[in-house]
Amino acid sequence: MSYPLHELTWQEFESLVISICEEILGVGIIIFSDGKDGGRDAKFTGTANNFPSSANPWQGRFIIQAKHTKKIDVSCSDSEFGTILKKEVSNIKHLSNDGKLDCYLIFTNRKLGGMEDPKIEDFIDIELNVSNQVLGIERIDKWLKDYPVIVKRHNLSRLLLPLQFYEEDLKDIVLTFCEIDFDCDEIKTIKSKNDRIPIEKKNELNSMGREYFDSVFQKSMKEFSSIEDFFKDPKNRKLNKKYNNTIDDIQSKVLVKRDEFHTFEEILEFLYDYIFTSHIETLKDDRRLIRVFLHYMYFHCDIGVTK
Repeated sequence: MSYPLHELTWQEFESLVISICEEILGVGIIIFSDGKDGGRDAKFTGTANNFPSSANPWQGRFIIQAKHTKKIDVSCSDSEFGTILKKEVSNIKHLSNDGKLDCYLIFTNRKLGGMEDPKIEDFIDIELNVSNQVLGIERIDKWLKDYPVIVKRHNLSRLLLPLQFYEEDLKDIVLTFCEIDFDCDEIKTIKSKNDRIPIEKKNELNSMGREYFDSVFQKSMKEFSSIEDFFKDPKNRKLNKKYNNTIDDIQSKVLVKRDEFHTFEEILEFLYDYIFTSHIETLKDDRRLIRVFLHYMYFHCDIGVTK
């Protein structure tokens, strides 16, 4: 199984690489803080657990570098990666010159072909004169298969889901909203942002089940007016921007993946599970608001079709 690691952030990819190195090298990995790392994301000193093999492990002072790309189907043979590699090698050349570097590992989620691999190693050999390897997506995929605990730790299964999106913004909105004391005892009538379509007609177009709408969806409606007031408040301008980015992401995913779900409530509940699973600790006390905001998006005609 190959995970779409291009959908990770560069920070998430670095964290994934560190977890791999803790398995193949050892738990004594020292991680450097974000910022100008001088060509280093982490280092390790000692004898590797099983890299490149358990029979003949490397030993000494290791430098570990992670280079992530958001691009799909790119290769280490691309000129962009060549430029990156030259820069990173230049950054750590002083360590080699001072005798403070024995092994250099650079991880990337790019493809690494058999023709390019020896060329890259030869280049690093000439520049640094240390043991080195570039580990591409193929090798990373194998380690993820060998160490399923890493997959679980980083929740990589979420990358295989049909409607994944950047859920951090909605988390921030929910956490801010739940701190405000609104009077939600009565349902206030609000209209979707366009008056072209009654909610009953929209439910029909989107295959929203009557039972779900009556028993689950309508419970959220008493808070819709509070959400509108929340977004109208000038101090929440940044959160309003996050909301607009979120609905753009979700609507695009829904339109592409709609055929994978029988009803629209399946989509809403899938999104709820995805968001809550990604932020269990921070949202567990206010998780009902995840569903409220998803229902608001639908009612407000921000997601789903209207014609």
